[in-house]
Amino acid sequence: MPVVGLRREREVLTVALQAARHVVIEGPPGTGKSTLLRDIAAELGRTVVFAEGNAELTPARLVGQYDPALVLTGGYVPASFTDGPLLQAMRAGSLLYLEEFNRVPEETLNVLITVLAEGEIAVPRLGLVSADPGFRLIAAMNPFDAIGTARVSQAIADRICRVVLGYQDAAAERQITTALTGQNGQVVDFAVTLTRATREHRDVRMGSSVRGAIDLVLLISGLTALRGEPGLIRGTAADAAHAALSGRIRLADGCDRTPESVLDELLAELWPAAEPSPRSGLDAQDEPDGQGKADGPPPAAAGRVSRSSLRRDRRGGGSRRTTSRAELAARHPGFADVSPEVGELDLAAVEAMLAADPDAAAALLADLALATDRELRAAARKLAARVFVRLAATGGRPGRGTRRLAPASRTDGDLDLELTIERQPAGWPPRSDELVTRTWRADRRAVCLLVDASGSMSGQALAIAAVTAASVVLADSQRIDTAVLSFGSQVSVLQRHGQQQAADKLVGDLLALRGHGLTDLAAALRAAAAQLASARADQRVGLLLSDCLHTTGADPAASLAGLDRLHVLCPLPTPESAAAASGLARAGGGISLPVRRLADIPAALTRLLAAG
Repeated sequence: MPVVGLRREREVLTVALQAARHVVIEGPPGTGKSTLLRDIAAELGRTVVFAEGNAELTPARLVGQYDPALVLTGGYVPASFTDGPLLQAMRAGSLLYLEEFNRVPEETLNVLITVLAEGEIAVPRLGLVSADPGFRLIAAMNPFDAIGTARVSQAIADRICRVVLGYQDAAAERQITTALTGQNGQVVDFAVTLTRATREHRDVRMGSSVRGAIDLVLLISGLTALRGEPGLIRGTAADAAHAALSGRIRLADGCDRTPESVLDELLAELWPAAEPSPRSGLDAQDEPDGQGKADGPPPAAAGRVSRSSLRRDRRGGGSRRTTSRAELAARHPGFADVSPEVGELDLAAVEAMLAADPDAAAALLADLALATDRELRAAARKLAARVFVRLAATGGRPGRGTRRLAPASRTDGDLDLELTIERQPAGWPPRSDELVTRTWRADRRAVCLLVDASGSMSGQALAIAAVTAASVVLADSQRIDTAVLSFGSQVSVLQRHGQQQAADKLVGDLLALRGHGLTDLAAALRAAAAQLASARADQRVGLLLSDCLHTTGADPAASLAGLDRLHVLCPLPTPESAAAASGLARAGGGISLPVRRLADIPAALTRLLAAG
């Protein structure tokens, strides 16, 4: 079908192509990136060469490579070379459409730098290949899906224009849905309205595209006909919505709901009040109530509340002091807005404070998690866990480390013909175990995060610790196995090596276990080594978040056995703590970095984890 809407984006992309510019089209799924490009290409009479971007796209697969059989018979001649999509597009003057641009490894993207700047590429043994004047690179990527993606380097971004696509307006989405389903009227209006509502819900990180509305119309129509219903019935709409939309929406990190419960809530809000809601053949109690399958965790058991601001609460498994409302008000100017009355937590005020000053808001939430006011404390812990996980995801998760192409004696990957011939001077052809391939290699690391939970870790320092813990747990688990320990005078295991748990659960446990008193760094380091002792990894790394001012136990520098490397993040450093952190990191063969704000966490973690 022809492109609906997107007039401005279409004009910009058309002019960019005519002006010999390369372009990246950026937008969430379902916004028409592929459709727009193909429509423009057809209008301009240009051919399109398609390449799928993914983590396994090597330079050889993008550029092309010599066919081993042809090389053995005819040698390294041009006829033995098989063009990849890049050279195909360059020679033919076509548009190279590279999907999932930000999933392509950096080593592969670097091949494009000279092509984008000079319009040519030097291929070993083949020589210099110049692009036809009509060649253009059109890349597409979804910036909102952080899993398996990487940041495009500035060297590439500086050589390419950027066109951003957003979701179209409701009228355009109704027109698209009508054109692709053949339906019109109430069912299309409902499907488009419900689909668009998923993008605005407070618990949804990424809502459904118009593809969800298309499927929803088709499912409602089919179910209505199958069930012999006279029109649009709420129960049928709910069944269709669960099937069409639940897999397309992504809930916010730390949210304890299911997609179905969000859809039921939206359905309850959007369904006409006069319309009877029970499903045909079901009792009223079976009707979705907005909670879906997940009603949330049961309320915390009531406990006896002390008036003392120094009360020790042992129900969380560790001793800690609570903080009175008067003390909270003295520490945080915004406390009265966030909690105007005993037991109250104003979510709107918290969100406003997060938008204005994330560090101040996070520090307040961390202290509220230890409020003497029991109801306020329970509400703050639940909210803090979700907020800290959200901040960890929004700020960017630590990278997966550097990967490189390296020779390997494996049957997967691209055949390295030269190395295979070099290592097999006689007895051709080689056996399969004698073939040399080039494949992506990365050291597998086992990481233990050690979080200082002593009395010095309160307010903003505790918030930094919680967001850091969430960031590490959210990191790529395929090559980073993470254990998490909390320590003061004693060590608590929050997450054992090889036993991944939800980030919000981990943050909640960290807030509940915070204590005060002595700091035994040596015991924490020994516990970290014990956690990583059985890890199947190339490297065992300790990541310590502490001021490194130990007050009891042995010398930490003498307790590093079992750790290949120790890195230190020093929250809110003073000259004394910065010096102590730097000295301990040097003793552990690692580096020490200060963290003064929440915004410092992503860059610091990326640097430390990339360093190994």
